Amino acid sequence: MKPNPRTILSGTLAAAVLAAPGCTHTGGQKCCSSGTCTMTGSSGGTPIETTGVIGSPDATTTISGKQLPAPDPKFGGVIKDDAFQSKAWWAPRIVPPKQAPNILLIMTDDSGFGVPSTYGGVIPTPNMDRIAKAGLKYTQFHSTALCSPTRAALITGRNHHSVGFGVISEQSTGFPGYNSVIPRDKATIGRILLDNGYATSWFGKDHNTPVYQASQIGPFDQWPTGMGFEYFYGFVGGDTSQWEPNLFRNTTQIYPYVGKPEGTWNLTTAMADDAIDWLNRVNQIDPSKPFFCYYVPGGTHAPHHPTKEWVDKIHELHLFDQGWNKLRDTIFANEKKLGVIPPDAKMTPWPKDLLKEWDQLTDDEKKMFIRQVEVFAAYVAYTDHEIGRVIQAVEDMGKLDNTLIIYINGDNGTSAEGQLIGTPNEVAMFNGVQVPVEDQLKYFYDVWGTDRTYNHMAVGWAWAFDTPYSWTKQIASHLGGIRQGMCVSWPGHIQDVGGIRNQFCHMIDVVPTLLEVCGIQQPDYVDGIKQSPIEGTSFAYTFDAKNVNEPSRHKTQYFEMMGDHAIYHEGWMLSTKVIRPPWQVIGAVNPDPLNNCTFELYDLTKDWTQCDDVADKNPEKVKELKQMFLDEAKKYEVLPLDASVATRLVMPRPNITAGRSEFVYTHPMTGLPQGDSPLLLNCSYTITADIEVPEGGAEGMLVTSGGRFAGWGFYLLKGKPTFTWDLVDLKRQKWQAPEALTPGKHTVEFDFKYEGLGAGTLAFNNLSGIGRPGTGTLLVDGKPVDTQKMEHTIPLILQWDESMDIGSDTGTPVDDQDYQCPFAFTGKFTKIKITVDRPQLSPDDIKKLEEATRNNKMSE
Repeated sequence: MKPNPRTILSGTLAAAVLAAPGCTHTGGQKCCSSGTCTMTGSSGGTPIETTGVIGSPDATTTISGKQLPAPDPKFGGVIKDDAFQSKAWWAPRIVPPKQAPNILLIMTDDSGFGVPSTYGGVIPTPNMDRIAKAGLKYTQFHSTALCSPTRAALITGRNHHSVGFGVISEQSTGFPGYNSVIPRDKATIGRILLDNGYATSWFGKDHNTPVYQASQIGPFDQWPTGMGFEYFYGFVGGDTSQWEPNLFRNTTQIYPYVGKPEGTWNLTTAMADDAIDWLNRVNQIDPSKPFFCYYVPGGTHAPHHPTKEWVDKIHELHLFDQGWNKLRDTIFANEKKLGVIPPDAKMTPWPKDLLKEWDQLTDDEKKMFIRQVEVFAAYVAYTDHEIGRVIQAVEDMGKLDNTLIIYINGDNGTSAEGQLIGTPNEVAMFNGVQVPVEDQLKYFYDVWGTDRTYNHMAVGWAWAFDTPYSWTKQIASHLGGIRQGMCVSWPGHIQDVGGIRNQFCHMIDVVPTLLEVCGIQQPDYVDGIKQSPIEGTSFAYTFDAKNVNEPSRHKTQYFEMMGDHAIYHEGWMLSTKVIRPPWQVIGAVNPDPLNNCTFELYDLTKDWTQCDDVADKNPEKVKELKQMFLDEAKKYEVLPLDASVATRLVMPRPNITAGRSEFVYTHPMTGLPQGDSPLLLNCSYTITADIEVPEGGAEGMLVTSGGRFAGWGFYLLKGKPTFTWDLVDLKRQKWQAPEALTPGKHTVEFDFKYEGLGAGTLAFNNLSGIGRPGTGTLLVDGKPVDTQKMEHTIPLILQWDESMDIGSDTGTPVDDQDYQCPFAFTGKFTKIKITVDRPQLSPDDIKKLEEATRNNKMSE
């Protein structure tokens, strides 16, 4: 029998599809195993659509979606003693509702409102322009001001604290709003669409897996593949080298760049290749199956790693020769021409007390800073180009007309984490180390953006790229940190092509929008767990041209990031005055950010760019909104507020090393991430290796953690036991035996005695215990062969996108002059043991720290 066209089920047919114990229709037929009737004409629930003959192999059905996964239907055939008298019956395949489109959800990284040409920027982004011209351009769309939190909000439809991401996973702490664990009662859009019949995938940056669950023993329920995304190709952490990435396919680490000529393989292109392959694979295997592709490249988060081709293209345009102040003026004028800000919008003032104007810079500074920004701009253009290839692949498959594309520029404002002068190594910045401009010019100018740098640009550019707004990434109280460009196209459904929408929207609004256009409801239960309500508001109403001036349906939204906070309500915005510039990541912090703050009030209905503080004129409105923020904070797990930044990176977490002081390895192993490996910072430790050297000698890596931009390695170099500390690629301190090991069994050991109080001082808002000196001793067969003192140690983090490896080295070496990866050990080892002795604060230490804290509060 030929398949029937898709049919809306009711009455007897509905009962036949989902016959199971539950509700009972007229005539006594039971249909719904969930116990909830969803058939048309019964209880008024979601209509069920079917195709084909129910029970045949080609039949399909939609589901009510209230319970995920959908309950198994009752067998609808006939079973007798033998097959000839019986009637086979197959459960219908679950498909989305007929109107459900394919979905391509795109978001770039660390890119402010004024970056793309689509929103007035000077950097060409023709593929974002394409989506804007084919659909709608949104001017008041908002992020959370930071990576992980925005991404958690985007895929769940809930506020970032509601899903455990008050900050990035690397800063997680033991409070519900900050533990970096998405609760089971808040299923992702991937899971909802998957169980409703979509093919789902995630390409690029994850950053929503807890750092203490990122190893190869999992658990994997908080990885993309455990959150409803069937296929994952990307990196788990906050950023990675695009040349030598910490890359995964699903949950397996892969190294596709190994063996490729230098500068020829880049993740930005490889990711697009893989996404195009996946899209075509899905289409060829089952053209009727709709896809949901979540495409989130690393661009343009540091390190800025475009190919040389794109750097050359941007350099030839000379976009930045006149400096960041002129750049602001150009972007501002373009924004008005494009209509993405009103004609009467004001330019926020340049922060002269914080940042130099371009004319105040030296010639060397100008030269270096132009190099920095050209590489950043090349990364922007390169990323947009590769996104365009994915969009084109959808068109080439003939599916563009039935694909909803959402292209979000940035998960927060442009990043100011490059500090005032930029850095060739972002890891150095997070450890409080600056590289002078003269050294940047001398050692890094020609290799800026290559695999020899983990580069970031000077703050002045970041501020300019957030034009017309003030501030940058990390700052949740001001629009420069939270206002993003978003373009949406959906051929045939958005008639007002090229239109502009000014309604207030937020990342949490994307999920309810997708569910509405797909005709899929939020589930009541997922895996038997009652789901909490989605907190966003659908903006699908804005797709209709008649609603161009419809008032914003998203009325109220709080913002908070590392103590800085604000609340928006019906055009008003109450914001805390920024105390800590985001490029200052180390230092004592505000101990009471909820109360120890100054409020500013803005009427955004009259003051589009948040220029005019009217708090003094509206004391009652300030009081009202302060209470409203507190109410929202209590509702969405925002408390307790914490203003600390980099120091949260070393806070204790429940990883697999917690509570352990001894670690033993007896087999080669690679890929143990920083969050799940022994941390040898701010403590004493001993590494002991029992090895056997064959005739002819041995060399290679015994154990290492980190890489070219910060880390350590214990290895045999031309047979000589060697221990190297890479101090953020600016200095390497090396201990080495004078002679190569003879054939036979040996014990090599590195012992380090730390002189500081340790990370425990951070609990008192005190940095005195970290980054202190220590003395290292290299021993061979129990005899000291080299002893040196380290005057300064790394205080906070190693290179986070590189793992701990045993028996070889993946990624990058800790010293390129000594070896190149993988540098596998050519001897044998029977055991490598690491023992860690972390300092414990004495009662006297605690007393002194408490006294210092009290004195600091008094001085404030």
